[in-house]
Amino acid sequence: MKKKIFIGVGVLILLLAIVGFTVSQSNKGVVTVQTGKVAKEDLASTVTASGEIKPKTYTNIGALGIGKIVRLLVHEGETVKAGQKLAQLENIQSAADVAAMKSQVEAARTDATAGEAGLRSANAELERAKADYERTKFDFERAQKLFQDQLIPKSQYDQAKSANDAAAATIDTDKARAAQAKAQLASNNEHIRQYQATLTRASDVLSKTEYVAPFDGIVTNLPVREGETVVMGIQNSPGSTLMTVADMSVITAEVKVDETDIVNVKIGQPAEITIDAIPKKTFHGTVTEIGNNAIIRSTGLSTSQVTTGSQEAKDFKVVVTLTDAAPNLRPGLSATAKVTTNTVKDAVSIPIQALTVRQKADLEQKPKGSSTVQAASADTKKDKEEIQGVFVIKNKKAEFRKVDTGVTGTTNIEVKSGLQAGDEIVTGSYKILRTLRNGASVKVDNTAPKKEEEKS
Repeated sequence: MKKKIFIGVGVLILLLAIVGFTVSQSNKGVVTVQTGKVAKEDLASTVTASGEIKPKTYTNIGALGIGKIVRLLVHEGETVKAGQKLAQLENIQSAADVAAMKSQVEAARTDATAGEAGLRSANAELERAKADYERTKFDFERAQKLFQDQLIPKSQYDQAKSANDAAAATIDTDKARAAQAKAQLASNNEHIRQYQATLTRASDVLSKTEYVAPFDGIVTNLPVREGETVVMGIQNSPGSTLMTVADMSVITAEVKVDETDIVNVKIGQPAEITIDAIPKKTFHGTVTEIGNNAIIRSTGLSTSQVTTGSQEAKDFKVVVTLTDAAPNLRPGLSATAKVTTNTVKDAVSIPIQALTVRQKADLEQKPKGSSTVQAASADTKKDKEEIQGVFVIKNKKAEFRKVDTGVTGTTNIEVKSGLQAGDEIVTGSYKILRTLRNGASVKVDNTAPKKEEEKS
């Protein structure tokens, strides 16, 4: 009886060993993969860049001369109106120069008035002399005729001739006096213009001691104090900045976009802006300005300012105007803009991680009981051609399929050709996708840890 039991147990163990061996052989060469379904969804490609908040319109009010600040009429953060007086520099000398030049102008005008009166008097004397000359000329001509007829003595004739010559000489004298008066008047007028020009210069110097707001805005920076002496800039030396006035009614985010992404950014594209100081709120805006010159990332200089070529990383300035700016925004706050460069509705999409690349020679090799791609060298350039695609599950095998892609979203990418919605594709793990061969047998196990590729 015991002998029969031992025989039966032995037979059972043998059968179990045979079954185990069969199962093991059948699973040999089968790869465990994670899969997903090709789906349709709306996709949007974005470009992310960092920068800072800036008002669209602002101005740094710099010193236009040398002088001591005697009055500061505003404080930082104050709202000002266009034309409002902001600061006053010491102006004793410039005000005295203006007063002196005004007096000279008035004196020159008085001289010009007197010159006009003198010119009118000289012209009147000239007209009177001309009238006397016409009278004496008539008398002389009559006396000359009478003398020729021997009707008057020679003395009377000589007297008429002398009177006529004297009248002619008087005309010449009065003409010279009138010309002199005219020249004097012209000189007086030139003096007026000269003094007025000097007055304009002195007034300009005086005006540069008083600073007013160029537009409605807020004083966002006030680095000086009363009593300080400010200087204007000369050549490459910057002058003193009294304050910054900004129009905070239009706020922008000025960001730097990498040169590889700038070609996708266009005027009018929408953007979402996040600000480090306000982490729980997202602002919205549109691209309103794109820089034309690249900026060298390490120096901040435009390439137009550099005479030598550079292989350093470059950025381009992009200005995004906020459409829902908050009143508590301040210039200089760090900001990040996410610009939507393209959108596709109802696009055939797959996870970006599902994309892989194979050489043409690898795709033509047949599986030989192994699921990994062996390192093989291709002899021709055609065999080394890289093809982008995904692995589709067909009859429990991984079939490599070439795809054409389009818009890239955050985690998914558009497939323009090669796949249809509902296709089952291999999505992981990264290690398997890197080594999976075309036509390899696979087993789907979507319960595998999502971070498997990180562990590998």
